[in-house]
Amino acid sequence: PPSHLSQTTLAVPEDAQSAHLLAAGAHPNIFVLQRAMDQRAKRLKTEIAVDDAREAISFTGMTSATGGWRIVIVDSADDLNLSSANALLKMIEEPPPRSLILIVCHQPGRLLRTIRSRCIHLHLAPLPEATVLQVLRSLPEMGVKADDATRRLAASLSRGSPGRALDLVGSKGAAAFADLQSRPKLTPAGCIEIAAPFGGRIAAEDYAVFCELLTGWVANKARESALLGHGQALALAHDDIVYSLRQADALNLDRRQTVTDALMRLEEALKAS
Repeated sequence: PPSHLSQTTLAVPEDAQSAHLLAAGAHPNIFVLQRAMDQRAKRLKTEIAVDDAREAISFTGMTSATGGWRIVIVDSADDLNLSSANALLKMIEEPPPRSLILIVCHQPGRLLRTIRSRCIHLHLAPLPEATVLQVLRSLPEMGVKADDATRRLAASLSRGSPGRALDLVGSKGAAAFADLQSRPKLTPAGCIEIAAPFGGRIAAEDYAVFCELLTGWVANKARESALLGHGQALALAHDDIVYSLRQADALNLDRRQTVTDALMRLEEALKAS
């Protein structure tokens, strides 16, 4: 680790050969099990497929290229489906000699109990927001088509998790939010246009992403306006929008109308601020 960090961290020098090999996906002794790219949709798949998990199992059965350990990094277990989780369980139950399995998990409570009980828990601190932003800027090949403002907002809402930030900027909800941000002025007609996609079969996750980005953005705008002495309108709008979104979820109200109403409320606040 760098000299200014404790030896208890997982940090390695950026110029280390192993770091360069891992970043390039070319380390002979490390296999990263993660969501693969959907070549048709040009975006990451929503889960880790069982075939990818089986490939990781095959990897651990091979002889190390350098005579050292074979390492599998699961990033993250939250993305496993039932089939790939069961495949991973078999590898954990009977690991080949000199193999190490590192499992990243953001919600351990949702992990299969049979997997969780066989693991040693290692709690890591969240990454700094600047580091998450750096990750987002370095992954255009992962289908992250967002402007820098959206990346910054996603990093601020990521709670130190690059994977969560990547989910935020890579969804249809983020595309709708980018539409909102690209408009120089929010109008009633514009509110209806932005909300239009939520009248179709847009996934619940994409809707949730839009709502989180929207409320986070309004909160940031309110703080910026408060520094200039006129943030009350946006602060009140933020509270109203958060409340209306929660009510809509609780009562299962129409998403398109819910988003339209929230944007109309935002338009009023922007005029008053």
